[in-house]
Amino acid sequence: MTMHFLKVLQHGADDHTNARNRRPEQPVFYALVLLIVSLSAVLTGCTKDEPQVVVYISADEYLGRKIIERFEQETGIIVQFVGDTELNKTTGLVQRLRNEADNPQADVFWSSEVFQTIQLAGEGIFEPYESPVATDWPARFVDAEHRWYGFAARARVIVYSPQRVSEDAVPQTWMDLTDPRFRGRVVMADPRFGTTGGHLGAMQAYWDTNIAPQFYAAFLEGLAANACRLLSSGNGGVVEQVVAGEADVGLTDTDDVWVARQRGHDVAMVYPRHEVADDRGTGTLLIPNTVALVRGGPNPEHAKKLHDFLLSAEVERMIAESVSHNMPIRPGLAEEFPQYNIPNALRVRFDAAAAQRAEAVALAMHWLSEVQTTQPAVHAEPADNGVR
Repeated sequence: MTMHFLKVLQHGADDHTNARNRRPEQPVFYALVLLIVSLSAVLTGCTKDEPQVVVYISADEYLGRKIIERFEQETGIIVQFVGDTELNKTTGLVQRLRNEADNPQADVFWSSEVFQTIQLAGEGIFEPYESPVATDWPARFVDAEHRWYGFAARARVIVYSPQRVSEDAVPQTWMDLTDPRFRGRVVMADPRFGTTGGHLGAMQAYWDTNIAPQFYAAFLEGLAANACRLLSSGNGGVVEQVVAGEADVGLTDTDDVWVARQRGHDVAMVYPRHEVADDRGTGTLLIPNTVALVRGGPNPEHAKKLHDFLLSAEVERMIAESVSHNMPIRPGLAEEFPQYNIPNALRVRFDAAAAQRAEAVALAMHWLSEVQTTQPAVHAEPADNGVR
């Protein structure tokens, strides 16, 4: 387009000169060239001289783009946004970072979870960086070597239909999902993607240490006996199945339930315990977003600015006020949003959960993928068992 415009202007200048039968004046010609160069910069958009940063984001796109646009407005730095699909949630970008390890294309990784971030950190994908805006960060939400920081946490919950599950039958622990009353009415996202796999790793890590080594396997066996169905549509799909009446209960995240309720759907959620006793530290799992600098990324200085921006009170407030309603990590800020506070969070080390993730997912696929091929969905019958 620019080259065509140049030819038109030059042709017009030549015609004008020939018409007046005199040689072209150099000042006029140079003025035209200057105009063309200026227009070319506008027409082609970002140039390589403009400040840029590349971020890989597995958070929900509507929220990620809103926050990135705010960063661009405040800093003037152009952000190249690379997202992931709901189907491949986080896992696709994780594999991409591995593949690019010898020739990094990204500067910043913003993940919607922590477990695969920890795995990448252990593989040397991230650059240690002590953020000046997070000097008082809670210890469990920052890597010991400062390769990643956690922010804006959500929780694992059981979503259920108040119309089909009576109040006295609402599951209060994760093991309650193995109650025969829910046979054929339980759904879970495919654990190979997204937060579900990390949660299973946390279950195995916690139960192996605090209850019994076989407790996690018993949980999976109970889910299989209840014909728990795995969904390729992610945690959002779990909620959709409950909304549609195809399931009564499901394992999902708080943000997916908040979104469904904002859309007017009649669903509720409970923060289940990992033990029967309601002791301190036995509640549900908190999963923070995480941010990390990619080692050897092409724009390291601008990357630090984006990294620090994501840890700012401004961003955590934006996420808490969004339809996702994630709980802020920043000290003092969570007090502004008591309605989103997660009660009695599970005391489990994120690195221990990350270490158990692969084994826990493999066991889940062993038990539950067989359910998919050998047991059809069973629809609950009206009875006095608490499931309407």
